[in-house]
Amino acid sequence: MIQQKVISKRFGKVDPLSIDSYIKFDGYNALEKALTMHPTQIIDEIEKSKIRGRGGAGFPAHIKARALANAKQPKYIVCNADEGEPGNFKDRIIMENDPFSILEGMVILAYATGAKKGYIYIRGEYQNAIKIMKMTIQNAIDKGYLGENILNKGFDFNLEIRTGAGSYVVGEEFSMIESIEGKPGRSRVKPPYPTDKGIHDKPTLINNVETFANFPHIILMGGDNYAKIGTPSSTGTKLISLSGNVKNKGLYEVPFGTSIRDVIFKLGDGVSYNRSIKMVQLGGASGPIIPEYMLDMAIDFERFENFDSKTGTGAIIVIDERFDIFDILLINMNFFVHQSCGKCAPCREGHTQIVNLLNKIKNHRGTEQDLMSLENLANVIQQTSLCGLGQTSMTSIISSLRYFRDDYFAKVRY
Repeated sequence: MIQQKVISKRFGKVDPLSIDSYIKFDGYNALEKALTMHPTQIIDEIEKSKIRGRGGAGFPAHIKARALANAKQPKYIVCNADEGEPGNFKDRIIMENDPFSILEGMVILAYATGAKKGYIYIRGEYQNAIKIMKMTIQNAIDKGYLGENILNKGFDFNLEIRTGAGSYVVGEEFSMIESIEGKPGRSRVKPPYPTDKGIHDKPTLINNVETFANFPHIILMGGDNYAKIGTPSSTGTKLISLSGNVKNKGLYEVPFGTSIRDVIFKLGDGVSYNRSIKMVQLGGASGPIIPEYMLDMAIDFERFENFDSKTGTGAIIVIDERFDIFDILLINMNFFVHQSCGKCAPCREGHTQIVNLLNKIKNHRGTEQDLMSLENLANVIQQTSLCGLGQTSMTSIISSLRYFRDDYFAKVRY
């Protein structure tokens, strides 16, 4: 099998509601080890591991950690469990199957950076995950792994659960901060970045669920050993949310460097009814759409950046020959029209115009000028939007214009 289970190795083996079950399977060994280390040593191990954020952007985790460690009190740590990107479900599955690993990772990072307060911001639709995480926090407090004087080491760290209300945009870090503060979930102009001015204008570190779940493994195996997994530019494993027209949909964990084709055919068992693949969307609705001939590409941060994309979210959506690319693009763009917070004009007005142009082209009413307008507008939205919604939502449009241009020409009137 091409899977290599690190994050998911406890799935199905531990009772997610039992801290004793977690402890039985090496749970909290990493925290106990971390508390014998100097805080800077912990960040050094994270740096040696070369781990990059698993939430989308792929930012080196040690840079955030060191920035927060050097910041003045008070400071905060936030776990982004909003996971509003269509096609992604890995964070929900971690919370529902191994929730204590997330808490352990957060406490380790809190000790390393000196943070005393944290939040887990969970998507409002994830009611089961919210219930589990609340029970997990209480169990950890009862056992002395969270709260005041953790493991009698004179170290305090308290956590609260905050929930979203169905908004996609609060998955963006500043929108999430605004929501945590009790304000409407709309982004801020940056810089400054959260590690300088985050919650209540105090230094704040934000990582996603999968990133925090990696930290205990890094501490236990050591950063150098962790870095041996995957590729030189993308170390460790990646959780892949595989969906669409494949036989075996589900969550898989593979080392970086595994090809997209292997995930689809060796883990997903290929396309149903042996239909051919028309296209694959990577990362969710805001990710690129690629043709079948690119499936041998390795899952790797550096490789994906060659076409202005990120591997962070890890979704692979397989779309077979029955589907028209314009139907897929319109589903994505109508979603973003609905989810835009409306704060900035490029996103607020631009997505509606993109939908109008796509409909015009799809129905053979578009001209070459409309095609040029679509391409220019997509680039403007991507480059001038305030937050990640507008900055990434055009990726599917831009990639489809690159790889499926013949589909556009077949619709345009000359």
